[in-house]
Amino acid sequence: MESIYYVATFLCHRTCHHCYEDRFRPYAGAELERVVAESVANYPRVIENFPDRMTYLDLEDCDPGTGRPREKAGRVILAGGEILHPAVRERVLYPALDLLRRKYQGEAQLIVQTTGDLLTARIVDELLGHDVGHVSVSGIDAHHEGLETAAAQTALVEKLTRLFESRGMQPAGPGAAEGAPLFSFFGATEDAWIGPLWPRGRAQTNELSRATLADNFCNRWSGALNFLEYRYRGSEVSVEPNGNVYPCCIKTKAPIGNLLEEKLEAILARLVGDPVYEALSMGHPERMGIAAGWTVEEFVEKSTVRLPSGKLYQNFCIGCDRFHEEVLIPRLKSRPG
Repeated sequence: MESIYYVATFLCHRTCHHCYEDRFRPYAGAELERVVAESVANYPRVIENFPDRMTYLDLEDCDPGTGRPREKAGRVILAGGEILHPAVRERVLYPALDLLRRKYQGEAQLIVQTTGDLLTARIVDELLGHDVGHVSVSGIDAHHEGLETAAAQTALVEKLTRLFESRGMQPAGPGAAEGAPLFSFFGATEDAWIGPLWPRGRAQTNELSRATLADNFCNRWSGALNFLEYRYRGSEVSVEPNGNVYPCCIKTKAPIGNLLEEKLEAILARLVGDPVYEALSMGHPERMGIAAGWTVEEFVEKSTVRLPSGKLYQNFCIGCDRFHEEVLIPRLKSRPG
């Protein structure tokens, strides 16, 4: 598999108004310990059920001598919430990185995704000491408190760039030296694939998503596109702290399996040929219900809602939700066992 996006904790130090996941927030007292304990208890079993090898075949890069696609190293992205939060950094992130390092023996790139404002020189040194090959800073946008202006965003990027470069890290991209630890920046900006905001969580509740039917998140990276092609380039799944697996980072209304119960490859292999998940994997959610009698026209209709403010909103993620609620989840509940 090319990529696993492992949300190792729901804990965050922020409650951002645009966040796609309501569970990403601060916790306190017994609730904090419960959230942390879930991650601590589950990460060994979750990682155990990751693929035995984290590689993929690149159909766009074939050996000219044999014609066979080249095998390349995949990646595991560890994120939250905020994975650098003090309550989980040493209890979850660092031991999980060590477990992944032993499991893959350098075969997979280890990436840590963070909002960036908790990074310090000591933490960067610790990440590099745990063989992190890429630090991805995801909070560079006006939605994050303290970064509402372009000047504030530039200041944070420049500060962190100096820190990264002082440790020998290089900007991710074609010019980076092979084997060098990397850093990168992104956010929910106008020119980003998440700029219109996913219709999930607080972004949906606060009516902040500007996505339309033309914004087919399923047909993009971090959507469900190619998730069933798990031996080849382009496949990624998202995993929660409780072990639930989803075909996209946006997350469908029901998981496709759970890594506390079975191997990831077994979960994906079971779905190959299923018309619902094949449609998602092809980036065409509007066709996911055809075998169940939903026409494309009906799916588009189900993708249309009237928000509490009275505004009309349309996006295929809404149609996917409706299909899960009306057809797929009842079907799953009716299965024996």
